[in-house]
Parts: sequence; C-alpha cells; structure tokens
Amino acid sequence: MKRLDLYYNLITARALFFAGLLIIPALVFNPSTEFRVVQFLFFWVLAFLCGKKTNPFITILIIIFIVAFNLIVPYGKVLYTIGAFKITSGALTAGIHRAITLSALVMLSKVTIREDLKLPGAFGEILGDSLRIFSSLMNRKIRFTGKNVIAEIDNLILELSAEEIPELPTQTIKTKPIGYVFLVVVVVLSWSPWIIK
Repeated sequence: MKRLDLYYNLITARALFFAGLLIIPALVFNPSTEFRVVQFLFFWVLAFLCGKKTNPFITILIIIFIVAFNLIVPYGKVLYTIGAFKITSGALTAGIHRAITLSALVMLSKVTIREDLKLPGAFGEILGDSLRIFSSLMNRKIRFTGKNVIAEIDNLILELSAEEIPELPTQTIKTKPIGYVFLVVVVVLSWSPWIIK
C-alpha cells in the first residue's frame, strides 16, 4: 500500500488536526533555534513519510528571503560589511529563527491539515473550508516563469478562488490503533526538545 493510502486510511483528518494543535506550542514557544531546526527537519521527514510533496528549492528560497529581510534592520555585533550594508549577529540570528519557524509550520500543516477535514458547528465549517483551501495550495505544484511574478501570483489567487470546494462526505473510517500510536510518538518527539533540556 502506498504511503499516501496509509496516511488516509489509518488516521482521520480530525485526529491529525488535533495532534497538530498539540504540536504547535512545542514549536512556537521553543526559544532554541537549533531545536527548531531539528523540529523543522522532523516535520519534513513526516511530510515525506505521509506521501506529501515538498519542494526543497522553494523552501530554501523562502528561508533566504526571510533572513534577508531581517538583515535590513541591523542590530548586534557586526559580522560583515558590504559597502553601507552591515550583516549583524542579532539580525541574522532573528532571521534564521523566524525563517525556520515559518518553514516548520508549513511542513507541519502539510502533515496535519487534510482536504477531508470536517469540524463541527458553523465556525468549524468555515475554519475547515479555509484549512482545506490552504492544504490545496500547499500541495499544489506552483511554477513561476519569472517574467511577471505579481501577475502570476494574481492569476493563482483567482484560479483558487474560482475553484469549487467539493462536498466531502462524513468520515466513515476511524483512526486505527496503530494510527494513535503514530500520533502519540509524533507528539512526544515534537516535544522532546523541551524534555531533554
């Protein structure tokens, strides 16, 4: 059986979603950049194991852009100077910290947010639809030609807004015992940087 089939048949979308909610604080409240890098790599491996597509080039590009924007406001010890531009330790550390955090959250969302997610209530329906659109966007293979990036992004947004969200049936499968074991292991490993401190 393919990894993606196991991902859909062993664990329900709702169980994944709540596991993700338990994992998020372990990442965003973790002050250590090094541990966040480990968490990011862990979520990346999980996305691969679940059969989700990841694009290393886009991920690295996003990290570089976030770090570069943080370097615009220098603070801390000057590490290197290029003309009037200064690369400082404080701005570089903060940039890496934020870039890794965002990338880790994106990888985590690939694993824990699924298209068949249904949440109870009116707010749950709105949230579920929003998360399904986000999941669809994250799993879509996006290519930019570089000729007019702004126009290409605008066309992508229009294309996504024009798509009809399919009516999803109520989940008939239940999370298997091995699925619960998998989720518990993932949550515990995600919190392990706090445990081993």
